Amino acid sequence: MSMPMETITETEALARTGFHWRVRDGVRALVCAPLEQAGFVNAFSTRMGGVSPMPHDALNLAGFSDDAAENIHENRRRFLQLFNGTWTLAATWQVHGTDVCVVREQADAAQTEQQHCDALTTYAPHILLGVKTADCVPVLLGDARTRACAAVHAGWRGTASSIVAHALARMRAEYGTAAADVHAAIGPAALACCYEVGREVIEAFRAHFQSADELLTPTRPNHARIDLHRANRAQLRAAGVPAAQIHTAPLCTICRPELFFSYRREKRLYGRTGRLLAVVGMMNAE
Repeated sequence: MSMPMETITETEALARTGFHWRVRDGVRALVCAPLEQAGFVNAFSTRMGGVSPMPHDALNLAGFSDDAAENIHENRRRFLQLFNGTWTLAATWQVHGTDVCVVREQADAAQTEQQHCDALTTYAPHILLGVKTADCVPVLLGDARTRACAAVHAGWRGTASSIVAHALARMRAEYGTAAADVHAAIGPAALACCYEVGREVIEAFRAHFQSADELLTPTRPNHARIDLHRANRAQLRAAGVPAAQIHTAPLCTICRPELFFSYRREKRLYGRTGRLLAVVGMMNAE
């Protein structure tokens, strides 16, 4: 006689992977508990609790071409209220490359949004490093020994080019980070359940991954669904981050429209979309 399958809630499923919700004044974000316990403030935003008309009350945190600047600035103010203390947000102008920018002090943070790169790293206090996503994979890294951290934007191009490995290499060069001391949180993104890609992406992954076919599920001629979460986990492991220190949020931005913005879904339906932020910073930095 077969046993019935266990039924668990989403909150329980998140807890099993190391995540929990944090809510304040209607703003909801996902927090990686092990990364927090390692000494790092962190969060992955949702679309809930803002002022942007997307279609209403949306927490759009970037994408100035698709929203009014005053909406985005108010949304960022609300988002930062999730965190105790005073924080300066350092974001960046993302270009789907592999460059990693170093934020050395708070004065640098205000200038980073004009810099072209797809990962940020710092050892400075009071700074929240942030990467913007709307289907791409956000990866947050914290070195429990040196207290350096990094935020990484890993779209399919960045993933194919191993941007997480570039971020770890820059942390090692700047701060002496050892991968064995790093805790990683991989946030909500377009997952293999929904993210179908074409020949260009398939060929890029086959050129860069020996096990590319393990990441691809064929759907129709020259198309497949791709698992970018698994690809980034594999790269972190290959770089030396212990498997037990890699935590992956089991949430898809495409099939959870009530929680997340999705470039693929919303650009097609509405012609515009908002942006999420994934942030990390050194805790107890007074």
